[in-house]
Amino acid sequence: MLIRCAALALAFTATLAPAKADAVADFYKGKNIQLVVGYGPGGGYDIYARLIARFIGKHVPSAPNVVVQNMPGAGSLRGANYIYVQAPRDGTVIGTFARNMPLLGVLKDNPNVQFDPRKYTWLGSPSSGGNDAYLLFARKDAAIKNSQDLLKKDMPPLVLGGTAEGATGNDITILLKDALGLNLKMIAGYPDSGALFMAADRKEIDGRFVGLSAVSSSKPEWLKPDSQMRVLLQFARTKRHQNYPDVPTAREIAPNDRARALVELAEIPYSLSRPFVAPPELPADRAAALQKGFLDANADPEYLVEAEKLGVDVSPVGAKEAQIMIDKLAAAPADLLEYIKKLQ
Repeated sequence: MLIRCAALALAFTATLAPAKADAVADFYKGKNIQLVVGYGPGGGYDIYARLIARFIGKHVPSAPNVVVQNMPGAGSLRGANYIYVQAPRDGTVIGTFARNMPLLGVLKDNPNVQFDPRKYTWLGSPSSGGNDAYLLFARKDAAIKNSQDLLKKDMPPLVLGGTAEGATGNDITILLKDALGLNLKMIAGYPDSGALFMAADRKEIDGRFVGLSAVSSSKPEWLKPDSQMRVLLQFARTKRHQNYPDVPTAREIAPNDRARALVELAEIPYSLSRPFVAPPELPADRAAALQKGFLDANADPEYLVEAEKLGVDVSPVGAKEAQIMIDKLAAAPADLLEYIKKLQ
């Protein structure tokens, strides 16, 4: 009798899994998935999104078509809010936004933030930043020539550009100016990454913070030996990037332990360099299908070839690891979070 019951249980289990798979396939059959990008076309987030869009669909049951929709505004806050509040919670919408959005959600001091980063359905990130770096690029004709000049107060400040208030580059500039005493000035309000590249080229600003992978794909001439730009500082690196062995990290020039702790806290989101999420409360089977499809897309041989052509980093983070990082951010010491909150 026990043997017969066990056999029946195994038979039931064997039929259950295909039924779930079929349910997901039936749902996605003939449907599109909308991929919301919190920035305009052409920047690093958009490049990653369009690359993922080409491959994730084929790794989801029934191979739904994936359509990219740019939704710029407030440094990607508009897109982050849309995904959390307005997007259908059925698996037909996924999205990507600035890496600092989870921190803004944890700080809870911006009245325009409508999301709890812990409650998104996390897919992960195509890059953990392992081969990337967030770099301070500055014009060679700016008064400040190196990281030591950044610490001098008797020189004109290095004028950096940023997008909307609360955007990634803006936050890092403000943090490093305050916690490390760097001689920086921020001009915010540029519409997107492309506009910031153009502003530096036109000498409207002295430079900007931007990811190495974004420069590789969007502005590769900045990386050439005869470029008008140089790199002064590395952020979100525990060690110096192999391409910039003579450029210090923010941690290295932190004046004390507290400043270093603040830098390390602010760097947590950079392990989720390009966050991808779906809305909260998705049906569990569809969430699992999207999470698996996301990682499978990042391992797709054709994806890897295209990523290499674009010069973008591939060091993916899955959903479980992403959730752990977000929980760690939310559990940071209250005094450090309060300090960062005052800088917003």
